[in-house]
Amino acid sequence: MKKPTPKKPASIQYAIVPKDLGGHLFDVTVTVAAPSPEGQVFALPAWIPGSYMIREFSRNIVQIRAESNGKPVALTKLDKHSWQAAPVAGALTVQYEVYAWDLSVRAAHLDQTHGFFNGTSVYLRVLGQEQTPHEVDIQRPLDAAAKTWRVATSLPELGAKRYGFGTYVAADYDELIDHPVEMGDFALATFKAHGIAHDIVVSGRVPNLDMARLQADLKAICETQIAFFEPRTRRAPMDRYVFLTLAVGDGYGGLEHRASTALICARADLPSTAAPKVADIGEGYLKFLGLCSHEYFHTWNVKRIKPAAFAPYDLQNETYTPLLWLFEGFTSYYDDLMLVRSGIIGEAAYLKLLGKAVSGVLRGSGRTKQSVADSSFDAWGKYYRQDENAPNAIVSYYGKGSLIALAFDLTIRAKTEGKKSLDDVMLALWQRYGRDFYPSVGRGVTEAEVEALFDEISGLKLKPLFDKYVRGTADLPLARLYGPFGVKIDDARKNAKPAFDVGIGRDGGDCKLTQVHEGGAAHTAGLSAGDILVAVEGLRVAGSPSNLDALLSRYKVGDTVAVHAFRRDELMTFNVQLQGDRVPDVKLTLVDERKKSVGPVRPSAVR
Repeated sequence: MKKPTPKKPASIQYAIVPKDLGGHLFDVTVTVAAPSPEGQVFALPAWIPGSYMIREFSRNIVQIRAESNGKPVALTKLDKHSWQAAPVAGALTVQYEVYAWDLSVRAAHLDQTHGFFNGTSVYLRVLGQEQTPHEVDIQRPLDAAAKTWRVATSLPELGAKRYGFGTYVAADYDELIDHPVEMGDFALATFKAHGIAHDIVVSGRVPNLDMARLQADLKAICETQIAFFEPRTRRAPMDRYVFLTLAVGDGYGGLEHRASTALICARADLPSTAAPKVADIGEGYLKFLGLCSHEYFHTWNVKRIKPAAFAPYDLQNETYTPLLWLFEGFTSYYDDLMLVRSGIIGEAAYLKLLGKAVSGVLRGSGRTKQSVADSSFDAWGKYYRQDENAPNAIVSYYGKGSLIALAFDLTIRAKTEGKKSLDDVMLALWQRYGRDFYPSVGRGVTEAEVEALFDEISGLKLKPLFDKYVRGTADLPLARLYGPFGVKIDDARKNAKPAFDVGIGRDGGDCKLTQVHEGGAAHTAGLSAGDILVAVEGLRVAGSPSNLDALLSRYKVGDTVAVHAFRRDELMTFNVQLQGDRVPDVKLTLVDERKKSVGPVRPSAVR
């Protein structure tokens, strides 16, 4: 699968220079050997695959110009992200500056500590020539403070050495933008998972980073996932994989790519050599490993097994699909499942994570109004543009999608007496739609093909589940489905605890309502998101949830309390009748040890 080295220079060549670290500017040039005779058109993507929102990356282009044979060439702007150069004889070069100050996994960031970019933020697309080879020369910053910087990327090297500045190559534009780049003084370690090198790159200050533990845990997760999709060959779908991790004070997120992932996490979530050795894994580190597991699973599920609408991507416009519940939701199901199958956590810890997932889905009334299929389709306008009313209006195709995966898994296992499972469906999806996606131009899977495959592989008629839970809004009967597997589900919340049923944030030293849940005490009394709580029964509410909880603990469910709050600059009074805590606290417990061997924590027994 290794890319052959081109015998002649690529017809499209980029150079990218971290030009101004303090000003956060990358200088980028693209040279086209044979531009279109009608005048070459260039466009910067409007979104990045995996993050379904129009982000208009072209707004970060500060200045742009073109030249050919040493002479200026006119550039005409066609729309917010496209330019057309005047016709020229010979090669055409476009030079532009990109402002990079987005500290996330989606765009580009540059300062004196490091540089990071996704290709969608920096590489203008040469329309009509996307399928030709592309080269990029990643150049060292001129700033003396960056003289020890290295480069981390999964892009195949051309003239560059591994971790070095220099030239890299991609077979086409789609591959070019699917390999993010990190540069700086990062921590680095490598392990092999079933013979394939995996790099761990950690940027940011992380005292006493326990890289050995990180290597061991990620190796277990990666080998489990490779074996899941290729149980016989143990063959990974890439030649090398890179975990690009930025550690900050407080952050969390990830974005999948075909041979790497970009991650951001709180440095406190990474393991420390100074921490005492304990048997139980810490909550923060468990969250980070779950994130790594999620993004790594995407190597198969969405990067290669794709919705038909994504093959190929339309990078300038919204690309709608009702299947994100399968690609994000099922990935969210398997990410924690892979932690227990790889031995990172035990079954009790897994059931605890699952209980939190169920509680999270039951938290919002939006689940009764929007199906996961609709949530997938509306991701561009709703899920990725959430406001204060989101819990009352939408359902997460991640959260409920993961529970739908569990429901399918339990149903198939129970009705086939353990002979089949969701594992077999995922394996069939991989073999038919994903395994050969790269380097050839593969095709995606349609909604009808997904549903037909579930029936074919399981031998069951599963349309009622699709109708009720995928296209419908019914809650999943997990307690009944888990019955044959010796797992009991309970709601452990204490109904005597009075609550407003709101989300709370700080606004300076004040307590601000960020969300007001439909049907809750605050909603019924007329409070709204954005209101600043001043006092409850004449006692000041300071800016933290614990302070409000302490005040409400003096009352009983059913009591009515006077609440003063500012809405904008107007002081208002509300009489709130306290309700019992409506936040679910779902607990899953294993009550029959004899049945656990056939549960989802273990792979399907039949292949």
